[in-house]
Amino acid sequence: MSDKTEHNKETLRRFHAAVSTGDEEIISRTIDEIVHPDVQVGTPLPLEVTGTAAMKEVLAVLRRAFPDLHIQIEDLIAEGDRVVTRNTVTGTHRGEYMGIPPTGRTITYKEVIIARFTDGRVAETWAVVDVMSQMRQLGVFRGLNA
Repeated sequence: MSDKTEHNKETLRRFHAAVSTGDEEIISRTIDEIVHPDVQVGTPLPLEVTGTAAMKEVLAVLRRAFPDLHIQIEDLIAEGDRVVTRNTVTGTHRGEYMGIPPTGRTITYKEVIIARFTDGRVAETWAVVDVMSQMRQLGVFRGLNA
């Protein structure tokens, strides 16, 4: 595997580790260092902002809702200019999330993130998040257990 590919994998590990700190300053600084300012976020988001501002806003929303958010990388696969992580995400619902008031419930869900790199920085992302699992565990769907 090339040095460039190894660098890209380590960059995505660093991103997930920063998010798991829950520290807004560390997360913001890490994004500024490893992500292109005009990053293309391929996941549809209900936001007015784009680029790194969109990425920071998504993470701020998640951190407010789940202050102890933690990302565990289960698989890390790289080829060419792309790195894929399959993650398990955990957190305790302590703040409003997608209109749902805090429940105090701990949730665990899966996500897959694909990042394309240019010049050693994240230039484009796509994420698939198991939102149905989140909603079920937060009690949105009555009669369905987590």
